Amino acid sequence: MGMNLLAQADMIATAGSNGVSVSKHESMTQRAYRIIRADIISGARPPGERLRIEMLKTIYDIGPTPLREALQKLSTEGLVLALEKRGFMVSPLDLDEFSDLNIARIEIEKVALTRSIALGDSQWESRVVAATYLMNKEDAALLASGNGVSDVWEAANAEFHATMIAACGSKWLLQMRDHLQDMCERYRRSSISQSIRKTGDGKRDVGKEHAAISNAVLARDAGLACQLTESHYMKTLDRLKRDLKMVTKPKP
Repeated sequence: MGMNLLAQADMIATAGSNGVSVSKHESMTQRAYRIIRADIISGARPPGERLRIEMLKTIYDIGPTPLREALQKLSTEGLVLALEKRGFMVSPLDLDEFSDLNIARIEIEKVALTRSIALGDSQWESRVVAATYLMNKEDAALLASGNGVSDVWEAANAEFHATMIAACGSKWLLQMRDHLQDMCERYRRSSISQSIRKTGDGKRDVGKEHAAISNAVLARDAGLACQLTESHYMKTLDRLKRDLKMVTKPKP
């Protein structure tokens, strides 16, 4: 928003291995920050990976100074650890952190969802129906594949939940919620991937969960929609607790 047509025309080539688009006016540090952050969140740079400058220079075709500045910025967000005299590494997954993120995310989501259901019009309802249709398709494909979470599923999932609260009428609620959504993504990918590989009682049907949330939203039942959404997010945390096959807090 806020860019004129000339500025929009300056948006150019994709950068890095993840295809993140960049602008001519973006600094190399900003570019490095955005691309590495996206790769960490998506899991392309996995938890615990050492982020060696020489390796990153080859991968992203960016110089060492912008890379170091970007990694320092990412360390302030908790996505990267600065190791004393030993460079940087991707922060390990931390259940305590994810539990805290989940608390904040659920509370903000419920407020935004309640407002969205109260304020949403017929155009918003049509968006909910469309997002649900796409989510159903991707949930079915995910379950059938038995593989890890794909970028396509993750995009559909993000769009589904964003659409549910899109009519809340508060840009600040949406911005805070989007930030928490990003921070939770790498945990969510790990949890969902573990869930769909389970069998019997351990197998989670996220498709049914999404369908139930959508039905409650379209029925304008805010209480049920909030309850189902909270349960949906908590199952993601509970799965990681049960199937803890990840790096915990690093030892000093």
